[in-house]
Amino acid sequence: MGKGGHNTFIKSNDNQQSDLTSLSTLPHRLPTLSEIKLKIPSHCFRPTVRQSMSYVIKDIIYVILTFIVMYQIQNIFKYGFLFFPIYWCIQGTLYTSLFVLGHDCGHGSFSSYQLLNDIIGTILHTWILAPYYTWKLTHNKHHKNTCNIDKDEIFYPQRGIYYEPSLLDDILFWFPGIGWFYYLINGYAPRTINHFNPFESLFYSRHFIGACSSLGTYLGMCYLRYLYASSFGFINLLVYHLIPVFIFACYMVIITMLHHTEM
Repeated sequence: MGKGGHNTFIKSNDNQQSDLTSLSTLPHRLPTLSEIKLKIPSHCFRPTVRQSMSYVIKDIIYVILTFIVMYQIQNIFKYGFLFFPIYWCIQGTLYTSLFVLGHDCGHGSFSSYQLLNDIIGTILHTWILAPYYTWKLTHNKHHKNTCNIDKDEIFYPQRGIYYEPSLLDDILFWFPGIGWFYYLINGYAPRTINHFNPFESLFYSRHFIGACSSLGTYLGMCYLRYLYASSFGFINLLVYHLIPVFIFACYMVIITMLHHTEM
């Protein structure tokens, strides 16, 4: 996801012995990825618009209902504001589900129609302040070049002198919530990239129009939030939307940490 890393440690003799014992129980030949895929029914690889859109509609309904319930609680009960932490956790979790759907759009597993994937992905990601198209490109590059020392976009092994991030870099990267936005702006050092800059080499060469369209939508959504704050107050925007977005960002840091470290 972003900048930083984790320290590699040498295992104890007991752990090494345990690993050797586990390895001895493995079959002599493990199945290849192609062989595993052949065992999976073919319909599992064919996305349907109807099913995918049902997930989108369902999650949007959940988001709206959660907002309505919290709004009513705050206005009906004298101490309704005490329920906001519960609302933030629930809504932040639902926002994470919106991100996952947009993630599937980026991988092309949402539907067989690229334009539909990009439209839905842009809408869902923009709502939670994630730049869809540029993140899609860096994320797909990461999947295509995982652990490639020269081509991977994130969490790659380093050649030569080890890059040691500063304490501030580590704090910004690993701190829940902040780390997600820090990554979007700075990327993964020392091979950094700014997801809000369409002139980055990864975006500019072949995807400049797509990147600009996505970022333009992002700016449009920010303007709508400005209009909302002007009409209903910034505090209203903060407690009902921005804090749940921050909770989603916390999920991103935690999920990425669990995916890419030995923790």
